[in-house]
Amino acid sequence: MPFTPKKQAFNARINAVTLGTGDKSVTIGGENVLPFYSFDAPIPNKPLIAAEISDKLLAGVNAPALLAFYAGCETMADMARKAETMPGVSAICLHFETADPNAENTSIEECVAKAKEVADAVEMPLIIMGCKNVEKDGKLFEAISSALEGKNILVLSAREENYKSVGASAGMAYNQKVGAESAVDINLAKQLNVLLSQLGVPAASVCMNVGSAAAGYGFEYLSSTLDRVKAASLAQSDAQLQMPIVTPVSPETWVVKEATAPEDENPGWGDVEERAIEMEVCTASACLIGGSNMVIMKHPASIATISQFIDSLM
Repeated sequence: MPFTPKKQAFNARINAVTLGTGDKSVTIGGENVLPFYSFDAPIPNKPLIAAEISDKLLAGVNAPALLAFYAGCETMADMARKAETMPGVSAICLHFETADPNAENTSIEECVAKAKEVADAVEMPLIIMGCKNVEKDGKLFEAISSALEGKNILVLSAREENYKSVGASAGMAYNQKVGAESAVDINLAKQLNVLLSQLGVPAASVCMNVGSAAAGYGFEYLSSTLDRVKAASLAQSDAQLQMPIVTPVSPETWVVKEATAPEDENPGWGDVEERAIEMEVCTASACLIGGSNMVIMKHPASIATISQFIDSLM
């Protein structure tokens, strides 16, 4: 007898969210099946990759191939132009690490100037990542959202402590997209989405960052959260969890010891750059299988591998 597979397409659907403008704009979400279950129903928008660019540029980077790729780049705009040529990249993520008041404390004005320079240099959608200082990020996101009004950027992230200021400014006043960041807990993720909705931010303007972790560093908590969010959004038709998920992979994977420890300290571990690439690939692939609609990555080799991984499963 011929085998007839039982298909499982859901009545519910992940929201489709568009980032950027013009020919290079992209849409994430929109599917009504589990991750990569294209055999159950068509997936209208495949998962995408954003390339992370830090305002530290290449300071402290110990990866020859990565340094070679960005050779000659002296500004974030230079790196963004280069990243835009990278196969597999669909968006550019600007990571303003030095804005942290406990570090370099780069001024908001300087960060805005860099963001505007990048926006003028590239056509791909922009994602803005802050420094994890709640107060500084709230002001930074508002200023950049204002300066880049009309660019349809995504700001990462609005958290429980600053969702009012970020949601009201980025999501409502300047019509940008807002990333709701929670700490690896489905209940916290849903609560933040509800709060943003009550504030007045349209559901179609919200993406989720339900947390991030490098593989082997508590990743099982992230994995289970991704699974539960997708199950609730589709099988239970929970409208407050139907936002597409964007996961910052590179900020987590490039700082763990497996990606940074010198080879002479652990000869059996092999080349440092290869280890970092493997950690980034392993983590990104696991996030995508769990349900991330976009992952943020750094290394050209990692991005090429994950791009091929996505295409092979679609």
